[in-house]
Amino acid sequence: MNLGGLGGFDIVVIGVVVLIILVLFAGIKTVPQGYRYTVERFGRYTRTLEPGLNLLTPFIERIGVRMNVMEQVLSIPTQEVITKDNASVSADAVSFYQVLNPAQAAYQISNLENAIQNLTMTNIRSVMGSMDLDELLSNREVINERLLRVVDEAVGPWGIKVTRVEIKDIQPPADLVESMGRQMKAEREKRAQILEAEGSRSAQILRAEGAKQAAVLEAEGKREAAYREAEARERLAEAEAKATQSVSQAIAAGDVQAINYFVAQKYIEALAAIGKAPNSKIVLMPLEASSIIGSLGGIGAIAKEVFGDGSGPAAPPRPPAGPRPQPGPRTTPVLNPFNPNSAET
Repeated sequence: MNLGGLGGFDIVVIGVVVLIILVLFAGIKTVPQGYRYTVERFGRYTRTLEPGLNLLTPFIERIGVRMNVMEQVLSIPTQEVITKDNASVSADAVSFYQVLNPAQAAYQISNLENAIQNLTMTNIRSVMGSMDLDELLSNREVINERLLRVVDEAVGPWGIKVTRVEIKDIQPPADLVESMGRQMKAEREKRAQILEAEGSRSAQILRAEGAKQAAVLEAEGKREAAYREAEARERLAEAEAKATQSVSQAIAAGDVQAINYFVAQKYIEALAAIGKAPNSKIVLMPLEASSIIGSLGGIGAIAKEVFGDGSGPAAPPRPPAGPRPQPGPRTTPVLNPFNPNSAET
């Protein structure tokens, strides 16, 4: 470009244009999303620029503080805490906060992050120091809630909102951890013994109830058996009484065969009982059928003598017929138990 052909007026015009461009660039500011810029006029805060394109008065206004209004996280370093029961533990945390008022956060507090960090650490020692160790280890949600409430109330004048405070880790001393492990083991053994004792007691109760029910059922069974046995004996006695009455009526009516049958039955039952006796080794008794028939004849003769035949005076009893001869000599006479005068060889 040849500036030699330009006059003085042209140079002035070019200079003015360049100056206007520089002024425009100095007065136009672009604010990104998630940030707020404060505007200062001669060093004094005037307004806050929102995200987008904004215009400033050149050489009069300038950007003061570029403030991040997104939610931010702040790590709280590990620190020693003395609990209410004089136990020393180490704890660290994490805090989440957000700038709600950029002007207050920029001009009410210096070094905002350091202030929030120290404030959170102080309140951690205060909150955790007012609790016992067992309560401290089992109630983290309570600790987080109390820390959030206290810290958020403290940073309110700075235009800050603390959204969350979380305890990351609580580390008791090694010897204390070992003691807690032994205590937990003893507690579990105690619970196991209690459960075992309760199980043994329940088993004994169930066995006792079973034995009781068995005894009751056995007693009821014995009672039922005794009742049925008594009923059977009663019925047997009634049957015997009816049989005896029937025989007596038959005898009274002159039926000699009835008494013969009755006496022979008892006689045979007696012989069977003697044969079944456990202490009997050798039994000598008349087992010949002829002797039994003779005995029955003697019984009939006695009955006729006592009661008569119903037509006239009672005839003298006749001797029973002797038994049929047996092969071979007989040395011992056979006596009729109902007729002692009769003897057979």
